[in-house]
Amino acid sequence: MLLSTWLLVSPSAQAGLFDQVANPFGSSGPVDVEEAFVFGFVQEGENQLQLNWTMPDDYYLYRDRMEIKPGDGIEVIKRSNAPAESKEDPLFGNVFVYHNQAEVDLTLGSISGQPVDSTVEVTYQGCWEGGICYPPVTKTVQLSGIGPFVALPTVGSTAQVDAPDTFSPAAMNETEQDRFARLLDGDDLVLTLGAFFLAGLALSLTPCVFPMIPILSSIIAGQGRHITTGKAFSLSLVYVLSVSLTYTIAGVVAGLFGENLQAAFQNPWIIGSFAGLFVLLSLSMFGFYDLQLPNSWQTRLNNMSSHQKGGTVTGVAVMGLLSALIVGPCMAAPLAGALIYIGQSGDPVMGGSALFSLSMGMGVPLLLVGVSAGKLLPKAGIWMESVKAGFGVMLLLLAIWMLDRIVATEVTMLLTAGVLIASAIFMHALDRLPEPSGGWLRIWKGVGVIMLIYGSALLIGALSGNRSMIYPLQGVTVGVGQVAATPALPFKKVTSPAQLDQLLAEARRSGKPVMLDFYADWCISCIELETYTFADRNVQVALSGFELIKVDVTSNDADAKALNKEYGVIGPPALIFFDPQGQLHKNMTLIGVAEPEDFVAHLSRLGT
Repeated sequence: MLLSTWLLVSPSAQAGLFDQVANPFGSSGPVDVEEAFVFGFVQEGENQLQLNWTMPDDYYLYRDRMEIKPGDGIEVIKRSNAPAESKEDPLFGNVFVYHNQAEVDLTLGSISGQPVDSTVEVTYQGCWEGGICYPPVTKTVQLSGIGPFVALPTVGSTAQVDAPDTFSPAAMNETEQDRFARLLDGDDLVLTLGAFFLAGLALSLTPCVFPMIPILSSIIAGQGRHITTGKAFSLSLVYVLSVSLTYTIAGVVAGLFGENLQAAFQNPWIIGSFAGLFVLLSLSMFGFYDLQLPNSWQTRLNNMSSHQKGGTVTGVAVMGLLSALIVGPCMAAPLAGALIYIGQSGDPVMGGSALFSLSMGMGVPLLLVGVSAGKLLPKAGIWMESVKAGFGVMLLLLAIWMLDRIVATEVTMLLTAGVLIASAIFMHALDRLPEPSGGWLRIWKGVGVIMLIYGSALLIGALSGNRSMIYPLQGVTVGVGQVAATPALPFKKVTSPAQLDQLLAEARRSGKPVMLDFYADWCISCIELETYTFADRNVQVALSGFELIKVDVTSNDADAKALNKEYGVIGPPALIFFDPQGQLHKNMTLIGVAEPEDFVAHLSRLGT
């Protein structure tokens, strides 16, 4: 009982406690916290501050529990910890600690560039080897004449590498999106735009861009047997440029005014209309009719552009615009970095150039589709009709994928099952192969069989009340050795600032770290984050001690915009972290999708 009381009382009350009762442990300890950890400091010149602690034997300080908070007008330029010892601690696991002596050297700087008097708040925590840990102690150090920091020029070409216990907060606590924002401040325009182009190229391999491929492919296939490589590439280029320009303009608006145009286009009526357009396009692919503009419109468009027939360029450009706003990529670190730069610097030209370069990098696979389509698509015969029918199926599935944002998962499963089963029957999955039959016909039937099996599984799962597109038969079948799917993380959902504040207050009282997951139903990367990263067992173990809160901004209403503004989120997915004391760690913010092992390593930086 006395041990529990010791852990709960404040440091200032512990001395009084020992004055009133005899020390049950004898003269060997524990002693008052001020005697256990004697704190001191020395200010050296305008920029250097040394913090030191001395401890009796059998006492130790946690290195990672030493927090430094600079006061008004100053910042920590560099922090260097003395080498610490590794210790297996019963409370925090494997930690680094100090015995007898501890020292932290700080390099400080004035933010304004003028000498300033200020403070540094130092928080630390330690334990007695006898089995008692003291509560955190906070000291305020008064400083005078802190001047601007001027880095000394380096001599020679060999750079000095910091020791493991030495770090620079500006470098190590910088998020990936902040690094992209800082990249835009560089002097080398070509290097900067090249870096964003490469980042876009990397993003082109993510699921965010995949929905655009069947859209563009169907446009090219819809031109019929007379399509050439040159025309296919020109249509692809128009589509990619339209997507890039739209995304650039939308990004600049988001950076300047904090309005996410992509989120605004996730209205159920807009989603439903666009899905209906895909259905109409797919029916034209199946040969039910020829989808074209009215003759009067075609005449006017022909007069505007004699090089294109039937207003094709205009239609492709409009499709690219809608694709960028409705099925375009979700938030990622390079995109967030450009928007952060635009918002902070007010420079839409440089930020917009970076966004355009990023978008063009993401459009490379689409241009490859255009180059290849003119060569690979058959020019005549029944094969062309089969290819067009295949794109029709892809457009139907894309329409269902879009409707999934506004309808129940069971409806999505039933619709998908219907399309897959009907397509499998069309591909003769249930028919006997003629003899002899070629290799392509066997592959064609094999694909049809796979579609039939998966479609049937979706149908059975939906009728059984299941709601998983990945595990449609989970809970339906029972057998020996059945492997259970990884359970979902226990997120608590909020949609308003008041709900979030209440959960954060509860987590702070319980002393648990918190992860906020900014999520939207229309965000492709959010689904990817849930399906792959959060389903990983190592990630779930790493998050087991966290309070998990899903901030749902699907509606993009006033509450959603207030939540985004409060935490500086431009668009989902975004992961924001609080430590057990309830302190927000902005440097820990993650934008986009992280691989499970990278995510676990990222969590370790929080020091929970």
